Amino acid sequence: MLLNLGQADIPALLSSSAVGEAVLHSVIVSLTSTVIAILIAAVAAWCMTRTRVWLKAVFGVCILLPMLIPSISHGMGLIILFGSNGSLTKLLGLSGGIYGFAGIVVGSVMYAFPVAYIMISDILRYEDGTPYDAAAVLGLSKPRRFSAITMPYMRKPMISVVFAVFTMIVTDYGVPLMVGGMYKTLPVLMYEEVIGGQNFGKGSFFGLILLVPAVAAFFIDMFCKSDKRSGSIARPFDLRHNRARDIIALVLLLLLSICVVYPIISFVAITFTKSYPYDLTFTMKNVANTFRKGAAGYLVNSIVIAFFTALLGTAVAFISACFTARGSGRSSRLLHLLSIMPLAIPGIVLGLSYALFFSGSFIYRTLFILILANTIHFFSSPYLMIYNSIAKLNPNLEATAASLGISRLRLTLDIFLPQTRTTLVEMFSYFFVNSMMTISAVAFLADLKTKPIALLIPQFEAQMLLEASAFVSLLILAVNLLMKGAVYLIKRLIARRTEKAARAAA
Repeated sequence: MLLNLGQADIPALLSSSAVGEAVLHSVIVSLTSTVIAILIAAVAAWCMTRTRVWLKAVFGVCILLPMLIPSISHGMGLIILFGSNGSLTKLLGLSGGIYGFAGIVVGSVMYAFPVAYIMISDILRYEDGTPYDAAAVLGLSKPRRFSAITMPYMRKPMISVVFAVFTMIVTDYGVPLMVGGMYKTLPVLMYEEVIGGQNFGKGSFFGLILLVPAVAAFFIDMFCKSDKRSGSIARPFDLRHNRARDIIALVLLLLLSICVVYPIISFVAITFTKSYPYDLTFTMKNVANTFRKGAAGYLVNSIVIAFFTALLGTAVAFISACFTARGSGRSSRLLHLLSIMPLAIPGIVLGLSYALFFSGSFIYRTLFILILANTIHFFSSPYLMIYNSIAKLNPNLEATAASLGISRLRLTLDIFLPQTRTTLVEMFSYFFVNSMMTISAVAFLADLKTKPIALLIPQFEAQMLLEASAFVSLLILAVNLLMKGAVYLIKRLIARRTEKAARAAA
């Protein structure tokens, strides 16, 4: 990508008002969306971890549903609900539309808050409850406990959350492409220059700018994690009975779940009715029309790409972690650094880099390059999952194996692999689900034959076929829900077998 910067007139781009506006728009939208997304996520995480609210499992599923569809689908959902002819626009008599700054913010919040929710929930779930007990004995008020205990505990982890969410939003072009209108952001400008104008020099320059916040977030996150104290929880947080608190949490989670689920319900409504919201007569015409336009073939492409990405990514991440988590040499540290580096590379930048590097090669525009790009794009998070799991195993295993004459391969197959089965299943799921719905890394690498189904969403929307776009989003959601369901069943099976083996050993 850097080699193509010479094709761009960098002084002209730096002085361009359009580029300056796009950068400013990206920063303003991302900052606003990040603040709102983290506030919503923090409230949801508190409700789920600090209360005894009913139906936690149901609310947990609802909150995470946005993670199973592409970001561009959130923008499309807003068009269906709040567009010029949107159902809520008509029902509430709204004017002004959803396009522009407001639309991008709302769509970005919907897209990003589940990620923030997972991270904040993790922070709260593993907080030690002992300091709170001591504070209660000392008679400290709840606001004082929050400022003296919770805030210091969460400060550094929350920095990681803020930068992760900001980077996720600032590098996304799916939502702004759908509802941005004339309010251009830098990723949209990059997308238009490369896809529409085949101007790879400008695209490379924009990609370099987008690397700045991503790389900054990467190093800040590393700094925060390196200073994190290790240790175990002395005692879980004590959830006392408080009816008023639980009712408030229930109301908040109900409102949030409605906001999350309603756009997905609108996908169903627009897909299976003649003319939503005017004629609600059931029809399969939109489904048939979508399949006539090749959706079935592209769905197969996506499943093949997702499956082999998950297979390759899980295998490579496991092998890498076996060396890095149990080794202490320079080569182990170098491999670990290389394994987490993809965290600092936005998908849209990675996709453009691959397009420029492999252009003209025999793998360009093939399924293989899409699998390779997705594997690299999503590699770091699953790698860190298995790295942490293997690192927690008994540190004396290698020494014991060496004294008994057991090879490293045998140790890996007989100990590491069985002990990390649940993590491996989660890794496979992570690769698969994200590969099914990504558009950023693959937009520059696919052609008509190898295109994944997620790329049909902007194509159909440009043709004013919202019904087809909605059905494609539902297909992606259905496949990802099936994968999540399969993972749940497999994890339960593993847990039962582990419990059975433990009872037999006892």
